[in-house]
Amino acid sequence: MRQAPVTIRPGEPWGDVGPVPAGLVTVHSDAELRDVVERARRLDAPLPPVGVAGGDLMRAVGGTGETHRFDTGDGVDVARLPVDIVRVEAGGEVAWFVAQLIARRSWWRGELVAAMNAQYRGVYDIAPRAHPNDGRADVVRVAAAMSVGDRWKARRRLPQGTHVPHPAITTRPASTIEITFERPLDVWLDGTRWRRCAALRLTVEPDALTVCV
Repeated sequence: MRQAPVTIRPGEPWGDVGPVPAGLVTVHSDAELRDVVERARRLDAPLPPVGVAGGDLMRAVGGTGETHRFDTGDGVDVARLPVDIVRVEAGGEVAWFVAQLIARRSWWRGELVAAMNAQYRGVYDIAPRAHPNDGRADVVRVAAAMSVGDRWKARRRLPQGTHVPHPAITTRPASTIEITFERPLDVWLDGTRWRRCAALRLTVEPDALTVCV
């Protein structure tokens, strides 16, 4: 019988340190890592261990971008960390993301939704409490009624993660969640536009992937 995944718990060690795993694939962005995940999922194949050398997920797990650490011949140990991935379903289509989903018309008007597996999007600390191995995605919603002035103030605070709390911004962690929008929004997965939809369903797949830094 397959055991249920065990995600990180407060105060407990996360992952381990050891030799580079066999079959390691190196990626330099979240988009590259998402391609690895999607290819494996669509082939119903195991996800390979991945060395992350760039992207928001790398920042969230404390990576430096140094690829020489993944040279199996140099004898350097690496941190080997289990992380979650998130399955997205909308309009009969299925996809996955590793760092974040963003749904929006514009940054400056209308509803905006971010589902965060890693807390960062570029220089912005969108979900300061998000952790890529807690079995949940942090869903951050900006109300359509939020004024441009308040959005500008929140954007200035985003790099420090101090845009919350705010009455027009809500955060909800969830392992499975159905999200509906007031009107169809463009959905971006790990920085790449996916599709436009009015509703979607997210399901976190705990401990699905091993990343190395």
